[in-house]
Amino acid sequence: MDSLTIQSLSSIQSQTDVSLPSDELLQLPERVLQFGTGVLLRGLPDYLIDKANRQGIFNGRIVVVKSTDGGDMTAFTRQDNLYTLCIRGVENRRTVEQNVVCSAISRVLSAKQSWDEILKFAASPDLQIVISNTTEIGIQLVQDDIRQSPPESFPGKLLAVLYARFQAFNGDPTKGLVIVPTELIPENGTKLEGILLELAHRNGLESAFIDWLETANTCCNSLVDRIVPGRPDPATQHALTEQLGYEDDLLTISEAFKLWAIEGDEHVQEVLSFHQTDENVIIRPNIDLFRELKLRLLNGTHTLSCGLAFLSGFDTVREAMDDEVLSAFVSNVMLAELIPGIPYQVDEKTAQRFGFQVLDRFRNPFIEHRWLAITMQYSAKMQMRNVPTLLHYYQKLAVTPRYISLGFAAYLLFMRATTQEDEVWYGERNGEAYPIYDAQAGYFAELWASLTPEELTKTVLQNTTLWGHDLSQLPGFADAVVNHLTQMLDKGVLATVSAYFGQVQPEALIK
Repeated sequence: MDSLTIQSLSSIQSQTDVSLPSDELLQLPERVLQFGTGVLLRGLPDYLIDKANRQGIFNGRIVVVKSTDGGDMTAFTRQDNLYTLCIRGVENRRTVEQNVVCSAISRVLSAKQSWDEILKFAASPDLQIVISNTTEIGIQLVQDDIRQSPPESFPGKLLAVLYARFQAFNGDPTKGLVIVPTELIPENGTKLEGILLELAHRNGLESAFIDWLETANTCCNSLVDRIVPGRPDPATQHALTEQLGYEDDLLTISEAFKLWAIEGDEHVQEVLSFHQTDENVIIRPNIDLFRELKLRLLNGTHTLSCGLAFLSGFDTVREAMDDEVLSAFVSNVMLAELIPGIPYQVDEKTAQRFGFQVLDRFRNPFIEHRWLAITMQYSAKMQMRNVPTLLHYYQKLAVTPRYISLGFAAYLLFMRATTQEDEVWYGERNGEAYPIYDAQAGYFAELWASLTPEELTKTVLQNTTLWGHDLSQLPGFADAVVNHLTQMLDKGVLATVSAYFGQVQPEALIK
């Protein structure tokens, strides 16, 4: 069986379920510098650029910088930087399966071995855009010398690239770059720009460059949202290889849903012309709306559902969505309570449309998203994602939210640690131990060891250090949580949820 290379494309041509690049796409100029080789970049920005190239809109390829020692660059070299993106998911309750050989990447360069070549590319007149995903710790201010080969940090490397470009074009204000970090931190572009300016001062760079850095370049805040798992398990890899008819060591699976929201003006829209090919690439002066929708509806629903679903015996999101009761809870908590509680002015139809997209993502049969992974740092997630929504829900409707209180009760029960090993606390589900990776695990272990469920609930709700508010003051909330928690302890979690939904009138269920 052939391996995926430029030479093998002609023999792969017979595969009817694979979209292949034309020869012209492989000759496009290099217009993007990308820091990072990870699957998220390949599954979202690189794919979108490839999609635009196929439509004759963007017409540019990507030079990728690999900054870390981990991973294997040889696969990119062996495959002429081609890779297959297998898109699998659900849209409007219909299954989506699409296979695309992406050709947007032209070169992958090691920062340690090819730094001079990277700086040479910095002087290219074709270069317009920088994209990054260096994980959340990549955008950090560290003491860095940009004259090293290479600098240590990502901001240091980027500053060295920008300084080389400034020098190559004698400070030409038209040669600045549009910089779009995709690291999952709030205000990622604003934070990166501040670090670049601080590093420029610390490195003693001339004031003319600092002015050029601020005025000629644009650092955009952005938000990316697409589930792109790592390398498929051996069985899935084998099945896809048989289906495709060729070997691909860079094969990547992604869900069908995608969102790339970017803060920018008309200049940014003009440079990032690939946005024209996909309605889910959104460039606006303010992207807070999309951040709020993702945080409150996707992340918030995950957090309110994870303990409930896991303790009910479901290991993955898809398993829970296949169950009528758990699926009803997930739909109701999102659509009936989290949408009205979003602490941001949002059109209800826009929120509902986003919510139904989230439900499609939860039903994706191709993605194994484990509830236990979602419970990591459960308390911090509950505070950040759900407490503002809960408070706004009360402010707006002045009634006790039945589904949020049920999810909160399951959170308290999940945090009931019974044993500790190697500084990790463990709870118990059906006689089997599960880890509680939460900074508050020890606190909850002490409470469960000494208090009744009613006392524990009120103590936790009153803990303003945890929540920033005294949640016990919300009318009816503590009583509702205690009632749910007591039933879960007496009857079991799944039985409690099933009985609870049995008491709700059918028309109240949102399917």
